[in-house]
Amino acid sequence: MTHSPDAAPILFFDSGIGGLSVLRAVQAALPNAPIVFAADYAGLPYGTKTEAEIAARVPALLGRLVERYRPRLVTIACNTACTIALAHVRAALDVPVVGTVPAIKPAAEASQTGVIGLLGTAATVRQGYVDRLHADHAANMKLLRHAAPELVGAAEAKMRGEAVDPLVYVRAMGGLTEQTSGDLLDVTVLGCTHFPLVEDELRAVAPNMQFVDGAAGIARRIRYLTQNQHWPDTPAEGIFVSTGPLDALESLRPALSTFGLTQIKSL
Repeated sequence: MTHSPDAAPILFFDSGIGGLSVLRAVQAALPNAPIVFAADYAGLPYGTKTEAEIAARVPALLGRLVERYRPRLVTIACNTACTIALAHVRAALDVPVVGTVPAIKPAAEASQTGVIGLLGTAATVRQGYVDRLHADHAANMKLLRHAAPELVGAAEAKMRGEAVDPLVYVRAMGGLTEQTSGDLLDVTVLGCTHFPLVEDELRAVAPNMQFVDGAAGIARRIRYLTQNQHWPDTPAEGIFVSTGPLDALESLRPALSTFGLTQIKSL
């Protein structure tokens, strides 16, 4: 596939549709940017995979996607993939790669109590990368971590228009607030890009909680990296690519269309 320079897309990559929370922020900043959104449904969920599996899988898939779509920039809109495979991807690709990491720095800046929380997948919350973020940006604060894999499924179900058991959100927040010092928790990092898609539901459980994620920062970074580049005069039809069966995506079509992702293809 060849593009004129203006038509070269931004490629988003996630295990599922969580990266739509990042895409939303990027589209607000760059409304005419051509978009290819790739979801590795054949590999979902990433949070239960080993580091070795993710480190091998993600660069291989992105190599195929870059070869096919020739993007001007790649965004790994998946915290788990980034905390494990970002360096491998950057070494393998010859295009700029923007990652997403848990927004611990802005959480620390916003906290009034000195107790912040991190909701993520099991693979994300156990990473040494999170330890380094804590040490670099919130060393004088208490960081509570909780793996909430149910929220991935809840976000996917919500985007399909399916009902979700409200106790999923109660359990997720309880995993933080029931820890020692959890009563002081005032800012929670949504450390999986799926989770902002259910922020309203989490806020209903914890109405006084402030939630932060990395989408706005990613949008600023992409805008900076592409500031001297040209875009089409009008938005193009967005492409949604899946590693899974296409017939399983029919219930997602209405949600995808709200992001301009009207072409659904298989990888």
